[in-house]
Amino acid sequence: VSTSHLQLAAFALGTIGWILCTVSMGIVEWRVWHVDNTTIISSGIAWVGIWKVCFISYLHISPGYKEQFCHKFSGYDSSIPLEIYAAQGLLLIAMCVGLLGLIATIFALRNVYMGIAHKTLITRFFLVGGFFYILAGLCVLIPVSWNFYSVTHNQSITFPPSYYMPSSPAAQEAGAAIPIGIVAVILLLLSGTFSLSYRFPVTTNSTTK
Repeated sequence: VSTSHLQLAAFALGTIGWILCTVSMGIVEWRVWHVDNTTIISSGIAWVGIWKVCFISYLHISPGYKEQFCHKFSGYDSSIPLEIYAAQGLLLIAMCVGLLGLIATIFALRNVYMGIAHKTLITRFFLVGGFFYILAGLCVLIPVSWNFYSVTHNQSITFPPSYYMPSSPAAQEAGAAIPIGIVAVILLLLSGTFSLSYRFPVTTNSTTK
C-alpha cells in the first residue's frame, strides 16, 4: 500500500479529468461569436459548440422575454468545419478510454488495498490504466488545440441559411469548453504518468507471481 500513493492520486486526478472531459463535450460554449447584425441574434453573441450552435433572440416573442434558439449539426453537412466533427469523435473516444483507464486503476488498487500480492496482475493493470489515461488526454488535446487555433485566427463557418448565423463573426473568443478541456488534458496526462510509474515492491518474504 505504501508504494501506491501516486497511483491513488492518479485515480483521483483521472476521475476529475474524465469528468471535465465529459463536461467540455456537453457544453456549447466552444467558440463565442460576436456579431454585428442583431436582428435575429438579439444579444449579439452566439455560441458555437461541437454538437450545435445557439443564440438568444427576442424575435417572435413578447417584449421583455427572450428565448434561446439552438440548431444541431447534422452528420452530412459539409459546411461544418472538420475540426468540429473531429472533436465529436475524439471526445467520445476520450470518454470511453478514460473510463477504461479508471476501471483498470480501480481493479489494481483493489488488489493492492486488499493485500492480493499478485505482482504481474497489479503492475499490468496500472500500466493499462496509465496508457488509457494518456490516450484519453491526447484525444482531448487535439480538438481543444485545433478549435483554439481556429478561434485565434477568427476563422469563419458557412452555416446553412436555416441556422440564421452569419458566415463570419465580427470577433470571436474561446468559450468555457476550451479551458475546461485544457485542464482535463493536464489531469489525464498526469494520471497516466503516475500510473505508469508504479513499481511493485521487492521483498524477500512476500509471495508474488
